[in-house]
Amino acid sequence: MSDLVAIVYPSEAQAEAMRNKLLELQQEYLIELNDAVVVEKTADGKVKLHQLFNTTAAGAASGSFWGLLIGILFFMPVVGVAVGAATGALSGALSDFGINDKFMKELAEGMQPGNAALFVLIKKMTADKVLDAVKGTGGTVLKTSLDHTREQALRDALAATPASESAPA
Repeated sequence: MSDLVAIVYPSEAQAEAMRNKLLELQQEYLIELNDAVVVEKTADGKVKLHQLFNTTAAGAASGSFWGLLIGILFFMPVVGVAVGAATGALSGALSDFGINDKFMKELAEGMQPGNAALFVLIKKMTADKVLDAVKGTGGTVLKTSLDHTREQALRDALAATPASESAPA
């Protein structure tokens, strides 16, 4: 069972910085993410999704490969690559991976223009170490599927003073 966490930040850069921090923690095996999407509400009120995984590009690459193989069988490899890439890109664009795009856009509609949210689908995590790592990074919890105790621990960690600032020099 995965947990969903959505945190709002004053800017897209701050949300992106937090996503990068979580990806670093993933490389240290402290957290396992299914998806991490930065959702930005622009100054003109439009909502933009910055996906971690580009399904259109992946579909085009996969389609090109399979199109080439099929094209070789019929002695038309160039046509096979073109048709395969187009078909793969279309199927990639129509597929939704991870967190539901419509759900993220609906939640982002309530944000202030210029703000951004980080939507994270967490498969597993070592909670105490992850909370220590994100301590004092700011942000406001918008939505979560965590239980009340874990949600409050997350809110406290985000609002806390980072350990590097509170330690005497």
